[in-house]
Amino acid sequence: MGIRLPGIVHAKALLRRSLLPSTSTANVPKGHVAVYVGDLQTQKKRFVVPISYLSHPSFQDLLGQAEEEFGFHHPMGGLTIPCKEDQFLHLTSRLSG
Repeated sequence: MGIRLPGIVHAKALLRRSLLPSTSTANVPKGHVAVYVGDLQTQKKRFVVPISYLSHPSFQDLLGQAEEEFGFHHPMGGLTIPCKEDQFLHLTSRLSG
């Protein structure tokens, strides 16, 4: 009999947060993209997610919010998604299966 951990723990294992500067792409493997996640009041955190997430309707909603918030100018130098980290982790845990 196994114990099943909540999806958010699984999402944290799949998403690899990088502490490198935003200009570094060394830790972004092929088939993935780095995104910065955080609302207006918090510091943004960097996550590396599979490119396949970009085509999912829920993720596209987040991208639409990013477009409304930042247009094509992203202050972190990369794609910035304006939502809370726990909401992002919940979404990506659902996308990862």
